[in-house]
Amino acid sequence: MTAKRLAFGTRTFVMGIINLTPDSFSGDGLLGDGELTAAALDQARRFVAAGADILDIGGESTRPGAQQVTVDEEIARIEPVMRALAAADLDVLLSVDTYKAAAAEAALEAGAHWINDVWGLRADPQIAAVAARYHVPVVLMHNRSKPGNANLQQRLGGRYVGMEYDDLIADVSRELLQSVDIALQAGIAREDIILDPGIGFGKTVEQNLMLLNRLDAIKALGYPLLLGPSRKSFIGYTLNLPPDQRLEGTLAACTVGIQRGADILRVHDVEPVVRLARMTDAILRSM
Repeated sequence: MTAKRLAFGTRTFVMGIINLTPDSFSGDGLLGDGELTAAALDQARRFVAAGADILDIGGESTRPGAQQVTVDEEIARIEPVMRALAAADLDVLLSVDTYKAAAAEAALEAGAHWINDVWGLRADPQIAAVAARYHVPVVLMHNRSKPGNANLQQRLGGRYVGMEYDDLIADVSRELLQSVDIALQAGIAREDIILDPGIGFGKTVEQNLMLLNRLDAIKALGYPLLLGPSRKSFIGYTLNLPPDQRLEGTLAACTVGIQRGADILRVHDVEPVVRLARMTDAILRSM
């Protein structure tokens, strides 16, 4: 398989989220909403028409307190949708959002171009070998999520509390570089590594805000940077708003993210974020 790479540094790219789940925190999970493949194709076409560069397809919710699904169930959700998206020739990169080697390989065989691993190659020791064997880019996310630290509220959803770091930025940077080492040792090419600071994953509201504001320190590690702030609880708890009212907060986070060096924005609301990214790029690159 030929690696699908983007020209990082030329502009900000937008990744649209396609959740093949019944329990997404953002309320956009497609499972149970009619025929899954048809619903995913419809959403994909709308995202591409709105300007998405990448589609990220996931079959398991990663919200705080979410139930894990078996790898067989995850593959059953992802594989037919990925195959249909690949066949639709949408002129967009396809990413599989999974930390399980078997699910990643099934998705790659079905037509995926990237792997987006929310555990930074730490949850399944075989997934790094899969990425290396298929020569595909991999997103390595920082994650200290612990179910015992998940605090759930009906209106605002889940957040993490009591997460302790010696030095937030230094700790996140060090642990991301440990994931990089795992990737390199498995044979993944350096140019195929993308980092994600893991906004919302094992961090308190205050820690998420600080991490977003200090994103330039993560960018300084020398790899392309993906930022995923979309509709997340740090926005909800800051503004006291449920997930379906977090667009403005998401746009603010994306704007700061671009200013601090984000190369990719992973979002639910593709059209407004594409417009924001194009305008912000135009301003920041006008010098």
